[in-house]
Amino acid sequence: MTRLRWGCSSWSEPGWVGPFYPPGTKPGAFLFHYATQFDTVEADTTYYHAPGTKLVDGWAQKTPAGFKLSAKFPRSIVHGGEGREPDVERVLNPATALPEAQRFIDTMVRMGDKLGPLVLQFPYFNQRAFASREAFQARLEPFLDALPIGPRYAVEVRNKQWIGVELLEALRVRRVALVLLDLVYMPHPDEWLHKLDLVTADFLYLRLIGDRAAVEARTERFDAIVLDQSARLERWAELLLTLSPRVREVYSYANNHYAGHGPATIRDLKARVEARMEGASGPG
Repeated sequence: MTRLRWGCSSWSEPGWVGPFYPPGTKPGAFLFHYATQFDTVEADTTYYHAPGTKLVDGWAQKTPAGFKLSAKFPRSIVHGGEGREPDVERVLNPATALPEAQRFIDTMVRMGDKLGPLVLQFPYFNQRAFASREAFQARLEPFLDALPIGPRYAVEVRNKQWIGVELLEALRVRRVALVLLDLVYMPHPDEWLHKLDLVTADFLYLRLIGDRAAVEARTERFDAIVLDQSARLERWAELLLTLSPRVREVYSYANNHYAGHGPATIRDLKARVEARMEGASGPG
């Protein structure tokens, strides 16, 4: 039976104190409390700074058995540095990115069986970076082949024209998941269902990212829903009901910028999926 996991893209939002964390909760106790509410989390922080062993050991100590912590590869590997535009000479460069990836993975595996998938979150690449999907895959495929066996990997691509049979097959033969994402300039993944097989591994990885500008225009504190995403969540629930029987696990994460409050968003999606499952099974 498929294990459905629900969580958020980070646990460190101060605005959650009160509506999600008990009043007075200190940042050092956020993850401990978070793990009493959800069974997985995505560590957004690893994208900006590769974690040290002490930090990862602390994550493992603060979370219970059965919990899963997913993490993003550092920005230096997938973006090529701190600049606004990607440095394509450094993106997935085997001379620099592979040793850094190895150090990152060596640290993350200290989570033991609490380690969730590790995500290569790529930015949008214009033609100055990669002239084509083929050029991108020529860099991606050998990098994936060189990653250590053991952890599970997922790839997030934000060039919608690259999502096709060729990329999906390259991921499938390597048992790497395509991240299914909800981002303002990307098609909803259900738009591809009629022509593409989106299952490329034995797990699904879903990220509800949304429209940062639209949400930040409505709030500065991510403590409540400020944008109605009901219609899109209905589509996600239907998509998960369609695809989840084909995998062992589903990891679903909501960002604050999706609707204003990540915990409420992911609970909403969970409720919609469970209602559909109960309806499909009929009366007991």
